[in-house]
Amino acid sequence: MRNLKIVIHLNTLTHGGTERVGSNLANRFASEGHEVCVATLWRGEDEFALDPGVTRVDVGLTESDEKKGKLSRMRKRVKNLRAFLKKEKPDIVIALGYHSDFRALKAAKGLGIPVLISIRTNPEIYYSGKVDQFLIKLLYPLASGCVYQTTGQREYFAPYLQDGTRVILNPVNEKFFGVTHPAEKEKAVVHHARLVDFKDQLMLCDAFAIVHERHPDYVLRIYGEDSFDGTKELLEKKIKDLSAENFIFLMGGDCRFEEVLPKGEVYAFSSDWEGMPNSLLEAMALGMPVVATDCPCGGPRTVIRDGENGLLVPIKDPQAMADALCRLIEDKELAARLGREAAKICDITSADVIYSQWKEYIEEIIEKRRH
Repeated sequence: MRNLKIVIHLNTLTHGGTERVGSNLANRFASEGHEVCVATLWRGEDEFALDPGVTRVDVGLTESDEKKGKLSRMRKRVKNLRAFLKKEKPDIVIALGYHSDFRALKAAKGLGIPVLISIRTNPEIYYSGKVDQFLIKLLYPLASGCVYQTTGQREYFAPYLQDGTRVILNPVNEKFFGVTHPAEKEKAVVHHARLVDFKDQLMLCDAFAIVHERHPDYVLRIYGEDSFDGTKELLEKKIKDLSAENFIFLMGGDCRFEEVLPKGEVYAFSSDWEGMPNSLLEAMALGMPVVATDCPCGGPRTVIRDGENGLLVPIKDPQAMADALCRLIEDKELAARLGREAAKICDITSADVIYSQWKEYIEEIIEKRRH
């Protein structure tokens, strides 16, 4: 692929799954010699780092713009992005996530710049409103391509929004690959994710209370930073109500997940919905035996073959989660086999593999546009 001028548009680079993928793509394309610019609406305090070869621009609102009405603010964001695209004339725009896709398609209309959009969350929740459905019908036909994370995401949309698209997994940081597990495991179930409502760590606590009745020597360690949506406080109350202070622990955020997670015996994933959950991919890459909720829009089911490289259970079902966790606690041979099979996900989620899939798709889009 010849050197390209690529604009990646997303709302922010503050820590989150979409932002992680955006920063990873930007850094990788820049390392391959492409001219890459990340255009965001705002800057946060805790963001993913961009390599020196990546340009960062703000296309958001000024302080005076923020005082205007909602419709005026929306129009101004599109206007700012359009002015930037007209000036830079990139070969392609990659729009990641909710609202960024609509905004980029509006901004690039009539400029002859291909726009590749990407769905990064559960469309049943984020794309089901009347306004969203109207914008999908109005704008999505203008997209030159679309990347989904799961087949469930793609199947949500009309057939004309499925043809010629791609399902591409998230890349996993290679620090999770080939990690040696301790010879002596802690009697612990582990979990890592932001403390936020849809991750349903509350259900996981209820499930583990059942596990603890059968295995009182086991503990649950929940790693993850506070999202400040009230979930942490609800979890603290839940632990107190269950009298579980001695066996359910909120461990806080920890950047050394590749070190602390393999100390546990079993990994639990409890979300009610997700796009493609990075935490689940990381646990599998570590070779952890995993119990995961079979949540929409199909992220876990995309990577887990039930009974072969992990176990799937229904969402919001603490008894099913508890039974599956107990099954792996009690059957060490099954747990070890599932962990070995789970680790094979490294073969399809390495940065090289994921980058090559994006690269090939972008080449195809640009070649079609030329003709």
